[in-house]
Amino acid sequence: MARSRPNIVVLMADDHRGTALRHLGDAQVSTPVLDALAARGISFSGAHCQGSMHGAVCVPSRASLMTGRSIFASSCDPTGHDARSTMTIPSALETFPQAMRASGYRTHAVGKWHNDPASFNRSFASGEALMFGGMSDHHHVPLRSYDETGAYPDENVVEGDGFSTDIFTDAAIRFLDTAGDAESPFLLYVAFTAPHDPRTPPDGWRPDPAGIELPPNVLPAHPFDNGEMSVRDELLAAMPRDPQEMREHIADYYGMIAHLDMSIGRILDAIRANGLDQETVVLYTADHGLAVGQHGLMGKQNLYEHSIRVPLILAGPGVPAAGVVDGLHWHADTTATLRALARLDPDPAGEGTPLFDDAGNIAAGWPHLGAAYDDGQRMYRDDRYKLIRYWPIPDGVGRPGTTSGTDTMQLFDLQEDPWEMANRADDPTLHSIRRDLEAGLRAWREAIDDPLLAVQGR
Repeated sequence: MARSRPNIVVLMADDHRGTALRHLGDAQVSTPVLDALAARGISFSGAHCQGSMHGAVCVPSRASLMTGRSIFASSCDPTGHDARSTMTIPSALETFPQAMRASGYRTHAVGKWHNDPASFNRSFASGEALMFGGMSDHHHVPLRSYDETGAYPDENVVEGDGFSTDIFTDAAIRFLDTAGDAESPFLLYVAFTAPHDPRTPPDGWRPDPAGIELPPNVLPAHPFDNGEMSVRDELLAAMPRDPQEMREHIADYYGMIAHLDMSIGRILDAIRANGLDQETVVLYTADHGLAVGQHGLMGKQNLYEHSIRVPLILAGPGVPAAGVVDGLHWHADTTATLRALARLDPDPAGEGTPLFDDAGNIAAGWPHLGAAYDDGQRMYRDDRYKLIRYWPIPDGVGRPGTTSGTDTMQLFDLQEDPWEMANRADDPTLHSIRRDLEAGLRAWREAIDDPLLAVQGR
């Protein structure tokens, strides 16, 4: 039965670096399903998250995607200092599932939710195999059933049977097996916890660490204190970083991604088996990326490309088959695109623009993007050059994992130096570029109401 509006399946990974896809040039990771999805649709190679004001980067990043707003506007505590308020999406902000639900979509969720229960329940009318929180043992997943009251008491949590990705995939397939029976379109949101640590891929999915070629920017240690040298993620490997241990970590990471890729294939098979493929748009993305040894770092608590670039792949009716597309985009553009696909009016408070129009014309992308991390890092870039500004952490502002930080600046020519290895901040030939990016960073921070402007006078 043809529908006037497409079904939409949103697949969200946790920690999947934007470049860790075979079709984007990473020959060591196995992603045949996602590569095929990109080949029949579109893959945005310059998609980014906007960073975080909290060590759990997924919290504001997912809220930003849900609302189409900045990481500051989409949190009840834009400073990131109160954990509960940081997780809470302001009740006045409409999430994209909430808007779809109000317009007649059946909204169903599976998997991880790392924001407040109230925003979850106003977004989704049903759900299965729900995990509220940031992470878990992949073999012992604490699951909740959908609660119409929104209470979700801890005593109702049960341990899932199996590996996290399999649990969430099976739940998604169960929904798809009955989804075609209704006349109204559906939104299925599946949020995996892979490839987040603990990185324990199922047997047979981990490549041989001996065959892993380390990226050129893997370092024994970060060259200076970035203010987050003792955060939990950075303690997952010994310091200084040992090359063999890095190979082990990367092998685990790629194994998690490979198994996730296969599982997404199972979901796509279920869409086809239920006759839904001609009326269903599939979108794959992630909340943020991950270092896994690059720049001597392990986590995502930084503003290098490995941590703020995300995969963004779409395919299905109304999506142009354009393959890989360059250009700077961020989560709010994804939100605006999902609303447009559902034939919703643009959100007047939304900060993004659709990635393509009804005629299949692809958006050129933003001329500049900014990002923030916590109390000491800010980034601003154009399509070639990127500035990262670091400051010491103000007294009384830091939290567990925060270190003193450094007053310094990095400037990278991403065209010549995509691994961000050569700091050109003091290069006199790039003085005007540095000056313009510094001015742009200041204007961006003022425009999005960066809370540290008042604290630091910056």
